[in-house]
Amino acid sequence: MLTEMPPPRVAVDSHIAMCNNLHMATNLALDDKLIAEAQKAGRHRTKKDAVTAALAEYVKRHKQQRILEAFGSFDFDPAYDYKAERRRSR
Repeated sequence: MLTEMPPPRVAVDSHIAMCNNLHMATNLALDDKLIAEAQKAGRHRTKKDAVTAALAEYVKRHKQQRILEAFGSFDFDPAYDYKAERRRSR
């Protein structure tokens, strides 16, 4: 499902209101072909949108990887009753 993007100025104004700060411009030497491919694959209108989406996905995947690595590192108690814990008064 694709949603229509707000006009750029509206998006910037709402971002500033939510984030409560401005971001510094950053100059990066990026592979133009790779950026174009990312823009096409993600249907991003701008290079900035493509890079921001890529960074967000990168961070998300690394967080997921840390969770996956934690599997098997915790002791499991088969007698633990999570429903009883929910009923417990606090």
